[in-house]
Formats: sequence, structure tokens, C-alpha cells
Amino acid sequence: MSRSDRAELPAEVRVARGNRPLVAIVGRPNVGKSTLFNRLVGKHLAIVQDEPGVTRDRHFADAEVRGRAYVLVDTGGFEHDAKDAMMSGVRDQVKLAVAEADLVIFVADGTVPLTEADHEALKLLRKAGRPVIYLANKADSASRAMEAMELYRAGADQVIAVSALHGRGLVELDAALEKLMPEDTAEDVPLDENVARVAVVGRPNAGKSSLINKLIGTERLLVTDVPGTTRDAIDTLVTKGDKQYVFVDTAGIRRKRSVSAPVEMTSVMQAIRAMERCDVVVVLLDVTENLSDQDLRLIALAEERGRAVILGLNKVDKVDMATERKAVAEAHRKLTFAPWIPILKMSAKAGRGTSNLLAMVDRAWESHGKRIGTGEVNRFFEEVIQKHPPPVHAGRSPRIYYISQVGTHPPRFAAVVNYIEAMAESYARYMQNQLREHFGFEAVPVRVSFRAKRKRDDLSGPPKPAMQANKPRRGR
Repeated sequence: MSRSDRAELPAEVRVARGNRPLVAIVGRPNVGKSTLFNRLVGKHLAIVQDEPGVTRDRHFADAEVRGRAYVLVDTGGFEHDAKDAMMSGVRDQVKLAVAEADLVIFVADGTVPLTEADHEALKLLRKAGRPVIYLANKADSASRAMEAMELYRAGADQVIAVSALHGRGLVELDAALEKLMPEDTAEDVPLDENVARVAVVGRPNAGKSSLINKLIGTERLLVTDVPGTTRDAIDTLVTKGDKQYVFVDTAGIRRKRSVSAPVEMTSVMQAIRAMERCDVVVVLLDVTENLSDQDLRLIALAEERGRAVILGLNKVDKVDMATERKAVAEAHRKLTFAPWIPILKMSAKAGRGTSNLLAMVDRAWESHGKRIGTGEVNRFFEEVIQKHPPPVHAGRSPRIYYISQVGTHPPRFAAVVNYIEAMAESYARYMQNQLREHFGFEAVPVRVSFRAKRKRDDLSGPPKPAMQANKPRRGR
């Protein structure tokens, strides 16, 4: 958001909130970027194969280093078959990292001499204002680590020899990340608790700008039929009756294989930044297109960081009823990991469904900050547990002492139990569904965790008699 856009917001809706820094991994193909990505996030998310160009889509995941949360970006390697394509790819990837990331990890293959592509990237990085961590990967032994120092001769001020495959050198990398990681960036968010901040994300030409223009009743945002018109996140204050919303329009998201210009490749990073400083995420999708892996990845990131999520199927005025029903069914099928996400049919251009969208934003915003009293929660779960107790584990019956809400944005609940190992993930999901249905949590993830009873736990609060999974309470 530019200074002029930020100045348009009234003072009562401006306040700073921190958000996760973006860290981008860049380098030529087959140097181990995806292996490093998987190692840092602790999950096997990126496809790893000993073949150049395997990473076709950009991968994004939440990561943490010594208590500091950040978003890690795994970029595809630049082409190297032709000199011109290679140089262009290097510039595109490095410029992308410099323009959008807060910190860049440059990865080279430490077992072979630096290539022309590596040298070109290093020249560009030296001119950049972003902090850079230089890695010589595949240093699987001490002797190879010594051979990996060619980066010093190329002008790098500090080089860390690592083996992403075997985990060698990652302690030093963590230390460098912790040292160079910028403070959480401050962005504008509503100060008034009654003002929701909404990120509108989606692929190019999904109708994001048309939607916001319809909501504000003006053509403030440029709307064309050319994908990628919006390149920067733009904040817009929307007033409907006595309610206000801050909508953030973002650049469109498209699959990497469809992206030719680096300015379009920044769109996903911008969408992530928008999600970081918003409470509700509206994923807008052209009803004629299915949810892509990139759409689902962003939805998963929004869910992981506890944002309310709404899926809008736009341009329904251009399809028949059968196509519309098929699109809804397909979206439900792909959202099995988050079935609580509402799906709204709309036409931003015609204004169809926009009132329903604002009503859902209101309910999602309310649910995001809703708090339920401990007594009310436990009275409800006494009945729930009697009907559907936790399963017996290893001959032991789990016992739930009490349940309380421990946080909001999103709603978080904790249950104190006698045997934490027996509380299956499936039962946590059951409790989440029961909470969502009974207390009316809409469009938000609900967290349920378990912790073992400790001696200092005060079990005198409601309910005073313990809730048991295997038999009714005394006196009932």
C-alpha cells in the first residue's frame, strides 16, 4: 500500500500490527533449494528430485527459527539451457526476492565450481539492499565443506556450508536467520474492534477489483480484462450503513508456469502479506475454473495462521445452473481439509451476492473474536461427552476435568485431561465440530488442544465434579 493510499484511511482505523517476515530461497536448478525448504519447514512439502526444473509451482509455508515465525518461499530454478534464458531467469528470480522478500537465502552447489548463472546472481545480490545468507549446499563432509568456499572468492562476505539432505550446518543457518531476520513489519489494521479488515485474494481476472468497486460504488480500482492489472495491495475503506470494512485488493495469483513477468510473480507474496494484516480472507475464484493447488495452498496458509476464510465463486451470471452446481460441488470436494469454509455464489460485476458476502464477513468477524464462558462450555460438553466419550486407549479411559476458552482470533479451547496420550486427533476434530455447531462459529478455524493435569491446576472452577468419559457424574 502506497503512502497516498494509507493516508486515505481515517485515523480511527490506523494502528500497527506485526506480521511474519518473508524469506525467499533462490538459486539455479538442482542446487537443493527444495530439500532445504523441506528441512526448514520440517515437512515434506516441496517435490524433490535429482533433475533440474522439478519445482514448477512456488511453494509457501510457515516456518520458525528460535521462536521467530516467518513465511518461507521456495522458488523454482531458472532455466539454463540457453544463455539468454538463463540470465533472464536469474534476474527475474533475484529481483523478485529482492523486491518482495525481507531476507534472501542464496543457495549454490558447493561440490562444483560456480556457474555463469551463479556469478550473475551474485552481481545482482551485491547491488541489492536486502540481507542475504549465502549457502554452499551438498557439503556432506568436512572435506567437501572446505571445497565449498568458492563463494568467498566470488565476493560473498560470509558463507555457510550446509547439507540440506543430511542436516549438516543447519545450526549455523538458524543462527544467521535469527541474526538477520527483520523485526515483524508493521502494517495498518483497524483500531476500532468493530472494523473488519478483509483481504481479497485470487488468480488474475477473478474479479477482485470489480468486487471492491461494486462495494464502494465507484471505479476507484482500475478494472480491465487484462490479467494482472493490479500489481500492489490497495486498501479501500468500505462503508455500508453504520458499518465499516477495510478491503485489501491484491495482485492476481496464477500458476508459475503461466507467469512470464517477474512483476506478476510477486502476486502470491503480496497476497500472503495481505493475509498477514487482515482478519478475514476472501478467496475469489472464477466459477468456470476449478480450485488450483495454488489456491488451496493459500487457503491452507490462511487457516494455519487462524484467519477467517470465505470462498467466493464469481461470475455466476455467465454460466448456467448446472455449471454453477458442479462448481460448488467441486469446491466442497477439494475443501475437505477445511469443510467449515463457506462457499458464496456471486457476480461482482452485476452486484449479485455482494450483500451476502458482507453479511458473511460480519458473521466471520464476530466468530473470530467470540468468547464463550467456561461454565457454558463445560455444561455443553458434559452432555457431549456422555453421548460420545473419547475412545479407550491402551486399556485406560480418558478423563476430561474441564474445558475453557484460552484465546480468540481464532477461537482456541484447551481441555485438561488425565491421560493426554489417549486424546486422539479425531476426537479433537469432533470437539471442534461440536463447538462450531453449538456456539455458531462461522467461517473460522476452531482450535482444540489438550494438556495434562498438574498439581498446581485449580480444579475447583466449573464444573466442580470432574467430567468423565466412561461413566455419568454422581447424582445423575
